[in-house]
Amino acid sequence: MRLTTLYPSACAALLAGLLATAPQARAQTAQQGAAADAAAAATPSTAATPASPYVMPATQVWDMPSDNGEVYRIFVSAPEKGEPPKGGYPVLYVLDGNAYFGSFAQARWVQDYLPVGKAIIVGVGYPGDKPWDVRRMADYTAQLREPLSPEVRPFAQYKSGARAPFLDFLTGKLRREIAQRYPVNLERQSLFGHSFGGLFALHALYERPQAFEAIVAASPSMEWNGQSILDEERVFRDKVQAGKVGASSRLMVVVGDRDADGDPESARMLAERLEALSGWGLRVRLQRYPNEVHASVPAQAANDTMRFAFTLR
Repeated sequence: MRLTTLYPSACAALLAGLLATAPQARAQTAQQGAAADAAAAATPSTAATPASPYVMPATQVWDMPSDNGEVYRIFVSAPEKGEPPKGGYPVLYVLDGNAYFGSFAQARWVQDYLPVGKAIIVGVGYPGDKPWDVRRMADYTAQLREPLSPEVRPFAQYKSGARAPFLDFLTGKLRREIAQRYPVNLERQSLFGHSFGGLFALHALYERPQAFEAIVAASPSMEWNGQSILDEERVFRDKVQAGKVGASSRLMVVVGDRDADGDPESARMLAERLEALSGWGLRVRLQRYPNEVHASVPAQAANDTMRFAFTLR
């Protein structure tokens, strides 16, 4: 016999009560769930791992002074496993190391199993956490000409004209320090510079043609200081054609086609002028990037630079 048959009025009353209280119960449950979610969000998770600074694998960093007391921050990315190639690792020196070392080191590290990865990247920068330091103007440029041209007047307050001792540091004390710490090939040392660094890279070619196996001048600031670098170029070309230079660095000129500061047309004309010296042994390559602007060229150029510097010709 069913319960509803025995107690029809009682069952009806019970069902009515349940239907009446159901919405209230659902509302209370929803409120309790929302409160629990809010409390969980406000309470730090005890299972979360504290964050820490990222350190790129296979890298080292230290500060060292030059012979004239200027302190530089040196960043190095080097293979940690396997034997070095016969003769030692080739080395690429990257100027403005605070800004650009990361791009080159990451590219080298992920290609560690390829020939371009079996090399050493040396970033040359400055103490501190800024990507660029005002000291780069002194290290990468010539003494400002008088009278000052309009584009350099705002920079007259800064030191310039220290590129000779900086080049001495790169090719002397720093190179010896790297050779003491790592098994390197002293005959395969290359240089990358961008903007003012690219201007310095051209100066290194003109001033010491045998100092580097390969030089990459990216978006070189050739208009700087009344285009004084063009005077150095003319002297260099005269020496090459007179047979007074001999073997010299290979040169790659890099520029972005949207590079308003690096002047793509000037870079193209530079490459054409120097390519005319191929009969005297100078090898020149022009690398253009259609969609790159001044600041984006170095990251885009990292792999091409390493292939140019580290692939035997």
